[in-house]
Amino acid sequence: MPLTPWKSMWESRFPSMREEMDRIFEDFFEKAGFPSLREGGWVPAVDIHETKKDVIVTIDIPAIDPKEVSITIVEDRLVLKGERKTEEDCKSEDCYRSERAYGSFQRTIQLPAEVIGDKAKATYKDGVLKVKVPKSQKAVPKEIKIEIQNSGKG
Repeated sequence: MPLTPWKSMWESRFPSMREEMDRIFEDFFEKAGFPSLREGGWVPAVDIHETKKDVIVTIDIPAIDPKEVSITIVEDRLVLKGERKTEEDCKSEDCYRSERAYGSFQRTIQLPAEVIGDKAKATYKDGVLKVKVPKSQKAVPKEIKIEIQNSGKG
């Protein structure tokens, strides 16, 4: 039995509808200030969480040399810039499919607390960049125990 290429329902039955939906979403997100996918821009996925003392931002940037990534902190915003270069294997005419995003990116992330930017530390392992930024002392919550005095009146 010969093998035939699989095509999704969208590709085989609704190609013009899919193209129209893609165009509508592109137009919406471009007007909303997101980078255009048509221009090759992309934005890495992030997770942000905080502990009592730190704000931790985890960023997926596989296939990028961490030396080519710029991380800056401006007040309570983390700014990430970099570029994923196109692989040579898929530049030629015999490339069947290329779905991974390439090109430069810039992402500004609003941090959930005031931070001490000059004490931030970043680590990179297995395509994941982790930035740990200590909170400013004003932002670290303090627990204050208040004792209740019994006035003797009931």
